[in-house]
Amino acid sequence: MKLVIVTSVEEFQKDVLKLFKNANIHNFSSSDIDGYKNGASVLMASSWFPSEKFGNESHLFFSFTEDENIDALFNLIQEFNTTVETNNAVRAVVVPIERHI
Repeated sequence: MKLVIVTSVEEFQKDVLKLFKNANIHNFSSSDIDGYKNGASVLMASSWFPSEKFGNESHLFFSFTEDENIDALFNLIQEFNTTVETNNAVRAVVVPIERHI
């Protein structure tokens, strides 16, 4: 079992949900996050005027799942990223799990 973490901009949320389903990953969690491309944006976000938003609305998805599901998901994400016309591709990482209950 491993932990897969996927991030995407908000406009790809439905697409990522389909990718998880097609990879046979049915149990996962998600969270809304703000994504930043560089350190300057983070500094601007902590300005005196908190109503100013400089980050991109993004989503973080994660699931504890088996290797074969992760392999399928990575193949689907790689294929999906070839079709997007933006520099905000879907990103994914895998973290091995040493112990679990």
